[in-house]
Amino acid sequence: MQDVRMDAESLRALMERIFAAEGFAKEDAAQIADVLMQADLFGIESHGAQRMMYYHQNIKSGSVSVGARPEIVRETPVSALIDGHFAMGQITSAFAMNTAMEKAKRTGVGLCAVRNSSHFGIAGYYTLMAARQGLAAFSMTNTGPIMTPTFGREMMLGTNPLAFCMPADPTPFWFDASTTVVTLGKVEVYDKRAKPMPQGWTIGGDGSTQTDAAAANRAILAGEPGGILPLGGAGEITGGHKGYGLAVMVEALTGVLAQGLLSPQMLGPHGDHTSHFFMAFDPGMFGDAAAIRAHMSEYLDMLRRSEPLPGFERVYTAGDKAFAAQEDRLKNGVPVEAKTLRELQSIAADLGVDMPKTMQ
Repeated sequence: MQDVRMDAESLRALMERIFAAEGFAKEDAAQIADVLMQADLFGIESHGAQRMMYYHQNIKSGSVSVGARPEIVRETPVSALIDGHFAMGQITSAFAMNTAMEKAKRTGVGLCAVRNSSHFGIAGYYTLMAARQGLAAFSMTNTGPIMTPTFGREMMLGTNPLAFCMPADPTPFWFDASTTVVTLGKVEVYDKRAKPMPQGWTIGGDGSTQTDAAAANRAILAGEPGGILPLGGAGEITGGHKGYGLAVMVEALTGVLAQGLLSPQMLGPHGDHTSHFFMAFDPGMFGDAAAIRAHMSEYLDMLRRSEPLPGFERVYTAGDKAFAAQEDRLKNGVPVEAKTLRELQSIAADLGVDMPKTMQ
């Protein structure tokens, strides 16, 4: 079986049918699928359809509660603490960001901490929700342990991604990054493609760099010593301690602030019980919102027009490549890796869902 390019709306419809067959209400199935589609459209293959088997297994195991609804358990005019009750992270997180945005529109700023949630997809999806309404936003989550702290050999922190989005034209500044060198999903993609990983992504228990994606993936899932390195790499010379520090910052704003599970506690049946943090704010608190947006747009344009290194066509800003990928994939289809395609077929067969003819 070969990789295919699938029409975006057909892929979206398939994922919606699958989640509906899992027991989700129509609007919830659409919300989950929308987050996954945004990842695939932006070229973030690790968090798109590739994640479907992972979700299917979590739902079957009961780690995710299909009928659960997020609940505000503590609230002020500018903040809310939300208990996800182990619902799908996409459902809880959209609710949380909508809550933060409503508060930001009333008071200028809104902050939401979430506990007892689950994997929420790409962090940048939720910041983009805010940018579409003229708000700037932050989004972050902790995850199960896969990162080794600087000078450590035990996985103690998660991918712990953080995202920020600022309204601008023609596209917003859209930054979404893990605090590890790469996400576990990237390791999984290299494993599926049977390709060696670049140097400097993961280490073994003895500190040696690994390039065998299959071996690294097995070791991480088994909880063996070693793991994925912090952003910046091993040690302090290339700034690995900075990525480690950012990961702890994310943990403080998610698991600690929400009083949920911390990354090292997410093991076994609690492996997907994450905490999140969302912040939305109105740039208009600091002056004319349109002028601030124009100022940001001008700065991004200055960066793009700056002189590139020899051999490189241009300088990009965060989000440029994602929006270009989206334009291409809406026109030419979304790439679906062969093993991911087989997983989708397996899930569909398990649930009695019809596959599109292009994916049979």
